[in-house]
Amino acid sequence: MGALPSRFRKERVLIIGCGDVGQRAAKQLVGRTRVLALTSSPEKLASFRAQGIVPVQGNLDLPETLQRLSGWATRVLHLAPPPSDRTGGWSTDPRTLNLIRAFKKRALPLSVVYGSTSGVYGDCQGQWVSETRPVKPHTPRAVRRVDAENIVRYLGRSGVRASILRIPGIYAPDRPNGTPRERLLKGTPVLMKKDDVYTNHVHADDLARACVAAIWRGKPQRVVHVNDNTQLKMGDYFDMAADIMGLNRPPRVPRSQAQETLPLMLLSFMSESRRLRNDRLTSELRIRLKFPTIKEGLQSLAAPSTPTKKKLSR
Repeated sequence: MGALPSRFRKERVLIIGCGDVGQRAAKQLVGRTRVLALTSSPEKLASFRAQGIVPVQGNLDLPETLQRLSGWATRVLHLAPPPSDRTGGWSTDPRTLNLIRAFKKRALPLSVVYGSTSGVYGDCQGQWVSETRPVKPHTPRAVRRVDAENIVRYLGRSGVRASILRIPGIYAPDRPNGTPRERLLKGTPVLMKKDDVYTNHVHADDLARACVAAIWRGKPQRVVHVNDNTQLKMGDYFDMAADIMGLNRPPRVPRSQAQETLPLMLLSFMSESRRLRNDRLTSELRIRLKFPTIKEGLQSLAAPSTPTKKKLSR
C-alpha cells in the first residue's frame, strides 16, 4: 500500500447505518482507521465530522447515489435495516442488494460484517439455540433479514470475508429508548409466568465492541450470536428492571388477554421464546463482555436509597 496516496494507505472502514451502535463502533475505530459513514441526512454531516467520521452522502433506496462507494472501503460494517414496508414484495431487502451491487463494480472490500437479528429463528419454544440452527422466520421483518443475510453470503463467495452477527434486544441507559422505563411508567402488562417467553439482550457498548472485532476477526461465512449471559423470561426481566429503578412491577396477564389489548409489534416479541448460545462471541471474536448480564448493565439506573436517620447520642 506504500505506493498509494497517504489517505488510502490506512484501512478505511465504511459504516452503513451509522446510528447509535454504529457511532459507538466508530468511536473505537477513529484514530486507528479512516472511518466513513453513509448517510442520506444532510443534518448529520456536521455531527459525523465532529466525531472524526467522514460522511458520504447516499441513499440505500436510490442505487444511483451509491456508485461512489465502490472501491472506497477496505472493511464494511452494515447495520442498516431492511425497509419496513415494501411495495414490490415483503420478503426481500433491496437496500442490501443495492449496496452489494455497488461494491461489485470495482475493488471489493476485504471484509463485510452484517448486523442481522435473532428473530430469524422464529419461535424455538424456549430451547437453547446455536448458530448452526436452521432459520425459520415467522414475521415479515425477519424474512427480510434472512434475505439480506443471503445477499451478504453471496458476496462472500467472491472472496470477501462475510460475517453475520445475529443480534437480540439492544439496551443501554444512555441509548434512546434503551431501557424499559417508559413502558414501566405506562404500566404495560407482561405475560403470566406460565405463558411467558425467554428473551435475549446485549448492551449497546458490548455490541459495538463485537462489531469492531468481527471486522478484523470474523471468520468467512460465519454466524455469531451477540448476546450476554442473561437467562430471563420477559416478565422477570421487567420485574428486575422495575426493582432496580424503584418503579412498580408491571401487571401480569394471560396470553388471551394480551392478544386483545397489546399492539401487534409487542405481541410478536411475546410469541417467540429462545435462549441464544454465545460461545463463538467469546471464543472466536474473543469478546469479554463488559456487561455479562442485563442486571449489571442497568445498575446505573438504580433508585437512590432513602438515607437512614442517625440516632442522636445522649
